[in-house]
Amino acid sequence: MVLPLLLRWPVCQAAVRAVVRSSRRYSSELQPSASLAERLRLFKSLCERHVAITEAGSRDPTAPGQNVIIRLADGKTMIGSAGMTTPLQIAQNQRIKGAVVGRVNGELWELGRPLVADCELQLLGFDSVEGRRVVWQTGACVLASVMENHLNAEVCREGTSDTGLYCDYLLQKNDLSLMEVEQRCKEMAAVKMPITKLEVTVQELREIFQESAVRLQLAEEQIMGNTVTLYRCGDSIGVCSGVLLPHTGFLNAFTMLQVSPVTLSGSTEASGIMRMIGVAFPGGREREEWEREQEEARKRDHRRIGKMQELFFFHDVSPGSCFFMPKGAHIYNTLTDFIKSEYRRRGFSEVVTPTLYSTSLWERSGHWEHYSENMFTVTCEPHTFALKPMNCPAHCVMYEQRVRSWRELPIRWADFGALHRNEHSGALGGLTRVRRFCQDDAHIFCTPEQLEGEITACLDFVRSVYRVFGFSFHCLLSTRPTPCLGEPALWDCAEQQLESSLKQFEEHWELNPGDGAFYGPKIDIQIRDALGRQHQCATIQLDFQLPIRFNLQYVGTDGAMYRPIMIHRAVLGSLERMIAILAENFAGKWPFWLSPVQVMVLPVGGNSETYGQEVVQRLREAGFMADIDDDHGATLNKKIRSAQLAQYNYIFVVGEKERENGTVSVRMRGGKQLGQKPLEDVMRSLTELRDTQTNQEDF
Repeated sequence: MVLPLLLRWPVCQAAVRAVVRSSRRYSSELQPSASLAERLRLFKSLCERHVAITEAGSRDPTAPGQNVIIRLADGKTMIGSAGMTTPLQIAQNQRIKGAVVGRVNGELWELGRPLVADCELQLLGFDSVEGRRVVWQTGACVLASVMENHLNAEVCREGTSDTGLYCDYLLQKNDLSLMEVEQRCKEMAAVKMPITKLEVTVQELREIFQESAVRLQLAEEQIMGNTVTLYRCGDSIGVCSGVLLPHTGFLNAFTMLQVSPVTLSGSTEASGIMRMIGVAFPGGREREEWEREQEEARKRDHRRIGKMQELFFFHDVSPGSCFFMPKGAHIYNTLTDFIKSEYRRRGFSEVVTPTLYSTSLWERSGHWEHYSENMFTVTCEPHTFALKPMNCPAHCVMYEQRVRSWRELPIRWADFGALHRNEHSGALGGLTRVRRFCQDDAHIFCTPEQLEGEITACLDFVRSVYRVFGFSFHCLLSTRPTPCLGEPALWDCAEQQLESSLKQFEEHWELNPGDGAFYGPKIDIQIRDALGRQHQCATIQLDFQLPIRFNLQYVGTDGAMYRPIMIHRAVLGSLERMIAILAENFAGKWPFWLSPVQVMVLPVGGNSETYGQEVVQRLREAGFMADIDDDHGATLNKKIRSAQLAQYNYIFVVGEKERENGTVSVRMRGGKQLGQKPLEDVMRSLTELRDTQTNQEDF
């Protein structure tokens, strides 16, 4: 079905001119300081120059006004005009409410950005990860403008995180009212102020922010290529790293959460910079839903569960490093054993490597140049050593110990060694961001001909593990970034093989252009938990550079020397972070096979206590986590309630009748009673539940 497009939008270059017009329109509404006024003047000048260059050199292969076919997610087809029709117009035409960003042929596309060719268009709302990010990125621009123009702060940086938006600033007074900031943001949003963007060179960036050393320093840290994108919101100019909404009117609600100090990268001293953290919403309904999510998230917070269930804790004697108590260590070891059992099935060999290495290794691998500030170092004159933040260089050292033959490949080495990364104290957060951690890390060395099969096997590994936890997931194919290392032909071939593996995998996947690692393309796997939140844990990365840096080779079938391809692969990712995700996903109600409290035995009267001890002993000998409540002062109902609150999967009540018959009365933690069953039968059922890693608990 072809639907006519009712409205026509101006061509692309007219949209560029709107940048200049909006500058004229809003320049007189506020009285910016001299430095801000100069910044606005430079921004306006660059906009005018951009318009002139664009008009003089425009060679768009698609003529403005030419018809384009737009296929919507619901199967409808529309006819638009190249360089004129925008996703926003289509959303209005089709009465699609709540759209905040488009996805055109897999690429995120601003609502006000004209379409230029035939395409598939998906309109995303705030309920999507991408849509929420766009709303929060725009909200960060509004907050920065409010802080700068209304509260006289020196804005240093604005942006988003997985949980909201933020603005870093310098301000002499420290008595900011969060409610006042919220109200100011809401007022700015209500006037539907246009937000304009402009791509500038690094030199132009330095010119614009020449009066703000900190702002410039933080902006330059974000630069990945030769250019950077600036935005204008009101009389504020800032750095933008993502897609934005066309104007502030798309935002109708703000919530400011807290203010905290910021420590600059590479510094241990207080900077005086403060960070305001908040969230923004298209409307009140979205804010109410977010508040409900936050309340549920607080109940499920892994730090709260860890304390209640005595799983783990943190202490100032080793900041950012977790102390796992016996119950937490049980979960940790069970996850490790689970992955190791998969390794044996899938042809991986486990290796053990040192924790401390000479800096010469990190210089050879290239990590010292790019990552040294995140590494813990130890000096033993005259040498400097560093704790390893990753395993890959050590595996390269192992590979090069002798000449390898094509008959040995693929080599699959797994490593559970402790890793250390010097995360800033402000970034630490329970188990989700730590300084000491362990990954289910593995590296595969293979021939180019083996690459596609190895990627397919890695994807199957990921699927089988995530099915055990009940996670749904999707994949992102992250392609060549700018800049990158390696020959374009090598990148093209690798990306094609990754795409071929994903197509064979037959799971949902999307293209993520330009987000690959500088040393090779990758597949990132994002899981969705019980609250609908997305987490990236598993990753499959190709590496062309380490084999070159370490001169890794193998003897081919023709006797010549060839370079292997290296695959970095993790399924759980950090064990610590995965435990946090699982704790919150299951709300502390661990599935039986993973649970640190599997069975509570409750003796009732007579000689049942001795029998209860025998039941516990047999369960423990069979490898189950079993305890007994022999408190003579507590009633049976109180004991049952305590066991349920402690999240024991099963409660075995044993009395004289059970002792005489060799049975146990089984009750599940949710209250369901399975009745009196022979202990032998129950243990067989429990063994099957544990060994099959099922999340089902009824038997």
